[in-house]
Amino acid sequence: MEIIKVKKDEKREIGLAKPGEYVVELVGEGAEVEIGGVFVGKGGEEKRVKIEIVHKVAHTRARTSLKGVAYDKAKVVFEGRIRVMKNCPDTNSFLTERILLLSDEARAETVPDLEIESDDVKCSHAATVSQIDEGQIFYLMSRGLSRKVAEEMIVEGFLGELS
Repeated sequence: MEIIKVKKDEKREIGLAKPGEYVVELVGEGAEVEIGGVFVGKGGEEKRVKIEIVHKVAHTRARTSLKGVAYDKAKVVFEGRIRVMKNCPDTNSFLTERILLLSDEARAETVPDLEIESDDVKCSHAATVSQIDEGQIFYLMSRGLSRKVAEEMIVEGFLGELS
């Protein structure tokens, strides 16, 4: 498990490059963090990411966005939790988990969670698991692209867009 601390008035961007367990602690007032991660599973791989964002003091901000793509028989699992400790007003924290399945045998699991022990906070989470819309594929193929190239473009757009 990797523990990352964000201190008073520190503004950080954290890129998660590999599956694993992460704890991000906002330990100083005015701490702000942007957390992002992109995970692609192919074959029979399993990509599992467990992240906990812990607001330990007041006046902190966090935005977390996890994206995954599962090909073949791969599985992508996101477990995300936002914790706001007691006496931490003026806290904002958002968690988004999005997974795109590219085969009928690919699997996904999203487990967003909130644990709030303070008042005057704004926290939310969202999770989606979907496949590529056939209408999008048809549109791109009607413009002369092969199905494979059309899928690649849609995946690239999915992974590149801001949440």
